[in-house]
Amino acid sequence: MAAVDGIDLEIGAGELVGFLGPNGAGKTTTLKMLSGLLHPSSGSARVLGFTPWERETDFRRQISLLLGQKNQLAWDLPARESFELNRAIYGISRAAARETVEELATLLEVGGLMDKPVRELSLGERMKMELIAALLHGPKVLFLDEPTLGLDIVSQHRIRDFLRRVVAEKGITTILTSHYLQDIESLCRRVVIIDRGRIIHDGPLAEVGRKFSGHKQIVLRFSGKPPDLAGAEWGEISGRDEAGVRLRVEPGRIKEVSRRALDLPGLEDIHIEAVPVEEVIRKLFTENKS
Repeated sequence: MAAVDGIDLEIGAGELVGFLGPNGAGKTTTLKMLSGLLHPSSGSARVLGFTPWERETDFRRQISLLLGQKNQLAWDLPARESFELNRAIYGISRAAARETVEELATLLEVGGLMDKPVRELSLGERMKMELIAALLHGPKVLFLDEPTLGLDIVSQHRIRDFLRRVVAEKGITTILTSHYLQDIESLCRRVVIIDRGRIIHDGPLAEVGRKFSGHKQIVLRFSGKPPDLAGAEWGEISGRDEAGVRLRVEPGRIKEVSRRALDLPGLEDIHIEAVPVEEVIRKLFTENKS
């Protein structure tokens, strides 16, 4: 079975694109090919005018790949020393590197941790240092694979704010994969969903619900205990509490069910909404596993 099969994708300069898919869908394989770490068995790709797997020096100087579960920093050394090694590799002047590191460390609030061995840093602190290392040479293209995986909510929020600001200010073309939909929602206007090596959606995140859900939700609130709404004529009950009922209804039956609901005793409010995107994506990935 092909890990990636028939992907046709074009990303403009300065775009920040979310890359979603279940485990094994081909996301990381795609990033590794685009960054030149893997050579595909067929097909072609161009990044900044280069063929990635040819690994030309000018290409490698303009991209950066950050894998959330892989360390590029020396484990027993302070992050500052790894930054110095990167500086030397990329031929950056000490003054320019110092300015960049200070700027990024200030934004990430890790300026006081530069001389602490990486192994003594928390997971969130290490990821912030990894981001500094990935951006030290001023890449034009950034591949981010699960940069917030396993981090606490505060660290996730800080990294999202950092990426939103830095990517926009510096115009870095970025592809972001994440298991956390909050990362995608807060950072990406465009989302590419891949499954079994193929693209099944390329467009705004908001379109995912309309494209794949096949249902809407009718939320009913009552002044007292909700009546029993069991039965096919009401659709599917997806939630219930002491004063309300949530129904999953096919779009073509929304008017019919809403009119019927208006005659229910004690009805105080009726609200129609789309199925949450996160639920749609979860269901989509679960169904496509088989």
